[in-house]
Amino acid sequence: MRPLTSLMSELRWALLLLGIVFIALLAFWERRRPRQASPRAGERATREGLAEPTRPPREPTLTLPEMRAREPLVRRDLPVVEIPDPPTVPFRAAAGEGPQELPGEFAEEFPGEFPAAPPEASPEELAAPQPPTASPAPSPGHEPQAAAGVPALSREVLPELPPPPPLVVEWPPDDSRRIVALRLVATNSERFAGRSLRQALAAEGFVLGQFAIFHKPDDERRAVLSAASLTRPGTFDMDTMDSQHYGGLSLFAVLPGPKAPPQTFDELVVTARSLNDRLHGVLQDEQGSPLTPARIASLRERLAAAS
Repeated sequence: MRPLTSLMSELRWALLLLGIVFIALLAFWERRRPRQASPRAGERATREGLAEPTRPPREPTLTLPEMRAREPLVRRDLPVVEIPDPPTVPFRAAAGEGPQELPGEFAEEFPGEFPAAPPEASPEELAAPQPPTASPAPSPGHEPQAAAGVPALSREVLPELPPPPPLVVEWPPDDSRRIVALRLVATNSERFAGRSLRQALAAEGFVLGQFAIFHKPDDERRAVLSAASLTRPGTFDMDTMDSQHYGGLSLFAVLPGPKAPPQTFDELVVTARSLNDRLHGVLQDEQGSPLTPARIASLRERLAAAS
């Protein structure tokens, strides 16, 4: 047997020869390929030339209308309307002024020419006594007529309302009366403006009356509740109230009064709460403690026990 090395050498040369033959055949094939393609291309072109190409139907040509430039608009000016000046009528001029005229709209109401103003009188003429001028007395049922050429002014006299009855403040003597009081205090940062305080009291039915303080009357004009300023002396001045500021109100009722004590106390509490809603302050009892529901119930019980 031949050695393995000799067999490997022969196999290597055989593969090399096969590779060379394959490359040579491939080169030969590439050279002949363009020559064979040319007659095929000519035949294909001949066949395509004999066949008539199919063309899509031709659409009709769109003809646009003839456009012409628009003629310029004829300028039409508005007609000029001349308004004649209204007729004027001279009227009496003041002393030292020239003649003046009234507009035509008064021509029909004041026809004719007004007389000229009389000359100014001298001081001697003014000092001289003038005879009294008698004026004709109007006939009954006949109203005096206006002067000629001057329109009469109709005056409607309204009936005068009768003054309200005076406010009655009847407090019992010191030894037999009892005072129930509450406080409406402003907050620390603000004080009640006088105008707002006056409007709030007026909305609750208070009027300024005896002792220069406010009172809330009943239907018979009898004072049921009273309101004084916490600032001494506790009075109010209507001429200067709107420009001042107040630290709070003292709302109180003097018992016995026009109404029963329980009814008066309930009205005092309701009025104090309503004023607080308008003024946004703090409600307290007469000693300065917060007016809580428990404190209101305690005051009501003490009032019922005392009565």
